[in-house]
Parts: sequence; structure tokens; C-alpha cells
Amino acid sequence: MSRKSGGNNRFSAKRKTEAVLRLLRGEDLELVSREYKVTAATLSQWREAFLAGGESGLQHKEADLRDDQIQHLHSKVGELTMANDLLEHKIERLERGLPLEDRSSKP
Repeated sequence: MSRKSGGNNRFSAKRKTEAVLRLLRGEDLELVSREYKVTAATLSQWREAFLAGGESGLQHKEADLRDDQIQHLHSKVGELTMANDLLEHKIERLERGLPLEDRSSKP
């Protein structure tokens, strides 16, 4: 049995990609199937796996953007929590009749 015939495990990722790209460019499934000596079903599986991998790559970028947004929001929550804590401290001092610390809040 030659290297090109048999199951889809006998093909490198590069060869599978070449076949799938031919299909995506509009070449006939049956023609490509005969040239690679694999079934049309096998080629269709390769195409679906290829497209799923591409979709996954795009989702990764969206996840990176979400991660950046989450990081920004965590930072904002931290800033607001700190400001809230400072205000609560000032209110507590005022309620006790203690003077506020002598420092300007403006830079």
C-alpha cells in the first residue's frame, strides 16, 4: 500500500490543508477525492476540522479582548473600593468629632 492511499492518518497536516484549501477555492469534491485517494466523506471531515480550527482561532481573539475588559473592570472596582473605604474612614472620624487628616485630595 502506498503512502498516499489508506486512511486519513497517513496524510500530514500540510497535505490535508492543501486538499482542504482546494475545496475551499471551489474545486470539485469528487475530483480532489480521487487525486488524494480518500473518500469524499474523509475530505469533508478534514474541511470541517479545518474550519472549526479557524473558528477557534477567532474566538481566542474575542476572549483576549474580554480578558482585557475584565482586567480594566477589576482595576476600576479596586479604585472605587479604595475611594469608598477612604470616604467611610472620613465619615467615621467626623462622627467621632475627630479632625480630618490634613492633606489635599487634589494632585
